[in-house]
Amino acid sequence: MRSKDAIRESIWQSLEKNKIARFPGAVGRIPNFIGAESCAEQLAATPHWQAARVLKINPDSPQRAIRRRALADGKTIYMAVPRLRSDKPFIRLDPKKLKCSPYAASSIKGAGQYGRPVTLKEMPKIDLIVCGSVAVNRQGARVGKGGGYSDLEFALLAEEGKISAKTPIVTSVHSLQIIDEEIPMTVHDIPLTAIVTATGVIEIDPRYPRPGGIYWDMLPQEKIAAIPVLENFRRRTLG
Repeated sequence: MRSKDAIRESIWQSLEKNKIARFPGAVGRIPNFIGAESCAEQLAATPHWQAARVLKINPDSPQRAIRRRALADGKTIYMAVPRLRSDKPFIRLDPKKLKCSPYAASSIKGAGQYGRPVTLKEMPKIDLIVCGSVAVNRQGARVGKGGGYSDLEFALLAEEGKISAKTPIVTSVHSLQIIDEEIPMTVHDIPLTAIVTATGVIEIDPRYPRPGGIYWDMLPQEKIAAIPVLENFRRRTLG
């Protein structure tokens, strides 16, 4: 089984070689890819989307079209602050209160300008999670860009009871990002409910368990110290 780092490098190079990656390139990122806008249309046709009123969506470029579609459809979005570096680690985008277009609010800059930072306790239950990925397989495993923030955001929401064991977790990728091999999964890695591409949706019955919350023994002390909400959470729960 290849390591996650090896899988990342392979996918990044494949997207660059096949001229699928958009500016500024794939390497080191959740890669923005040609066809990302069509993924929003595919996702919008699913029961996951139609049943959801409150979404947690990652702030990366390939999911911008999904954020825009959510706001246009009247759904409330929560986007994580980059690297969770605030004691209000999520930004709320309520389409009923926005003083701009869904397109303007859907960018990272726009969300920061027009959205409202909130604490975990201020957030309602999440109906649907959309995350970015570098690579995925049809068994529900995914590889992110290596920072572990999607998993950590999930863990924080789980600890606060904002998600359940049935909250759908979907990702949008280019078909070249889907691999037919095993992906290493640890206890804190989030498994997928569905994979969305420009041409369709792959529904998954994940073989992997969901993280139950924060696994403190797997977090470096420097990372805990760098994330205010995590440091506060540890003090409150562990003393």
